[in-house]
Amino acid sequence: MKLNICHLYPDLLDLYGDRGNIIALASRCRWRGIEPVIRQASLGEDLDFMGMDILFLGGGSDREQGLLVQDLMQREMELRSAIENGLVVLGICGGYQMLGKFYQMVSGEKIQGLGILDVWTIAGAKRLIGNVVVELDERLLGVNTKFRTLVGFENHSGKTYLGEGVMPLGKVMFGNGNNGADSEEGVRYRNVFGTYLHGPLLPKNPHFADLLLELAILRRGTGTRLMELDDRLEKLAHEVMVKRLLKQT
Repeated sequence: MKLNICHLYPDLLDLYGDRGNIIALASRCRWRGIEPVIRQASLGEDLDFMGMDILFLGGGSDREQGLLVQDLMQREMELRSAIENGLVVLGICGGYQMLGKFYQMVSGEKIQGLGILDVWTIAGAKRLIGNVVVELDERLLGVNTKFRTLVGFENHSGKTYLGEGVMPLGKVMFGNGNNGADSEEGVRYRNVFGTYLHGPLLPKNPHFADLLLELAILRRGTGTRLMELDDRLEKLAHEVMVKRLLKQT
């Protein structure tokens, strides 16, 4: 089996080791005998969203975000159709914000987003920085009970708020999350996931990487289930980080 994974704008959206998410997805495929077909695409390149299995958008600056939204707006309908068809998408920080309605800068100027997710972001005067622990929403756990949390690192001034038809990834146990006020972190809509967790996210949370892979395989309709991997070391490292942070609360 092959899985088509697209890393979109890797030259412009790659803060805090975000490309490690692609490495994690590819590795967890190969360890199971699945061939990951990785494509890197940037501004102006032809994209077949419907032919992708997983689309990844990393984090970047406000300036880059404006340029990339303009580029993606030309193919917004194709992307929206693929998402409604079950395309798996992971957006980190700026990639997360771009999928929403708008990003309002401190000056009051609004950078229009793709509007695929009913979320919006307003720049704050204070940056939200540090490690984060999130208790996953039970609806995301499925049959995988090895981990019930996400860990990562956030660094953003934008405060994101969720509207109707979307759900958060979970509840913040340590850190700030979407906006530092409502104890929510990230978003899910169909197979689209947005989060502020860098670090990178997936090596620290292999269960979340497997969720993305499972959803991609399910969309293909093959009925194949992921082979279990020995994640004892990953689980131990994850639990050590969770315990260390929660002791500070």
